[in-house]
Amino acid sequence: MNTLLSFLVIFSVLVFVHEWGHLYFAQKAGILCREFAIGMGPKLFSFKRNETIYTVRLLPIGGFVRMAGEDPEQVSIKPGYEVGLVLDAQDKVTKIYVNNKSKHPEAQVVQVERIDLERELVIEAFNDEDELMTYQVHERADIIEDEMPNQIAPYDRQFGSKSVGKRSMAIFAGPLMNFVLAFFLFVIVAAIQGLPTPEVAAVAEGSGAEEAGIEQGDVIQSINGEDVSTWRQVTSIIEDHPNSTITVGLERDGQMIQLDANTISVDLGPEQIGQLGVGPVIKQDFGAAILEGFIKPYEVVISIFKTLGTIITGQFSLDYIAGPVGIYNITGEAASLGILTLINFAAMLSMNLGIVNLLPIPAMDGGRLVFLGYEAVRGKPVDPQKEGMIQFVGFAFLMLLMIVVTWNDISKLFM
Repeated sequence: MNTLLSFLVIFSVLVFVHEWGHLYFAQKAGILCREFAIGMGPKLFSFKRNETIYTVRLLPIGGFVRMAGEDPEQVSIKPGYEVGLVLDAQDKVTKIYVNNKSKHPEAQVVQVERIDLERELVIEAFNDEDELMTYQVHERADIIEDEMPNQIAPYDRQFGSKSVGKRSMAIFAGPLMNFVLAFFLFVIVAAIQGLPTPEVAAVAEGSGAEEAGIEQGDVIQSINGEDVSTWRQVTSIIEDHPNSTITVGLERDGQMIQLDANTISVDLGPEQIGQLGVGPVIKQDFGAAILEGFIKPYEVVISIFKTLGTIITGQFSLDYIAGPVGIYNITGEAASLGILTLINFAAMLSMNLGIVNLLPIPAMDGGRLVFLGYEAVRGKPVDPQKEGMIQFVGFAFLMLLMIVVTWNDISKLFM
């Protein structure tokens, strides 16, 4: 139950922050956002605030912001249709009833001759006296079909009407918010947990450090002649020297000494890293925690691209990535180690979500940014049908990949 609750909370927060980024910057650009959804599939519940319907859906596999102009309008009114019009005090149409007009006696029933709800915002129609009338339509009028209102989207409220820069920002904002969230989570963990220092707190029994004579209380000053001032620098150099002899410069009781120590080699994904067998003293430093909020995401980005690089080198394995089942299992392991470990895992996951979404893959944010970049260079957008086909192929590929990864995650459960 703890694993399930932790998984749902982390998933909901990461998706909410990502989609909120899209929503906020789209609204700032003046784009009508019809729906803000967490999850996919059937609706569990929803409510409307201002112009946007906020929805929680059944399947926890993502989310979306539905912006006007990205998809064809659900309701189409053509010449010859009979509709019911409700006008405000300024004689502007605020409601257009497509059916069930008899339930709304306040509506004027007219036969449409010409209608433009995108640019002119006008309806030309014959009234019950067979007179051709011209009705101005309010920019926030609702089209109502089966008692379900759907706000019209004038062209200047549609996604495609905005500049390439504004559209790009609305798309990029999702991953950006994941990076911002990761920053704050890493800072929280570092501020509460503290950060490791080059002072030695413990030496592993039988390790290269013990054999070399390194002791508790020693402060590491240099490795192989390279000065170090942080534990991150210490581990970076040690990890770069698996199965090697390194020279460690130490401060002990105010004296400087140098010791030669042997590292061991440890498998870490597609690479081998060195370990010496020393543990650091942990100290709390809020300034260093803020810095950690910048450094840690950078390290995660480097790690992600190293893993992606294995695709090119041929060293890639499905074990390097995880789908929903794998993430669920890792969430359980992180939760069992405490709240700070779980928060740190959520930050790592947020960074991964942001980076993966920015990859130039159709159906991902990065793929959409590629199309916008092409439009900026070319001066006009890609043909919508061609873009739609490419996006569909990309989505199909992602679904296939998810199935393969999920099957691999399930297989590992029985190994």
